[in-house]
Amino acid sequence: MIVVRIELHSARLSTVKEIGRAYIFNDATGTARRGNYNAMVCRKSNLSKGGPPLRRGRVEDYPRRAYNVWRLVMRALASCFPEEKTK
Repeated sequence: MIVVRIELHSARLSTVKEIGRAYIFNDATGTARRGNYNAMVCRKSNLSKGGPPLRRGRVEDYPRRAYNVWRLVMRALASCFPEEKTK
């Protein structure tokens, strides 16, 4: 499982606050070369309190060895927010 944490670092107060989290996990239905992944975007406290994720997404047929992990993160987030268009 890949966990992406979004933190807000305050320069004024010198505090760190987690404001969001994304989970990307392999669903074990792919092959050695191509994988299928489920994604969830959450507020920090949602899943720790047993609440539902804000958004769900899916990445299918991802070429595991052809790209680095950031492309998987980008595709997973895009699948959770299909209304956002990239240029």
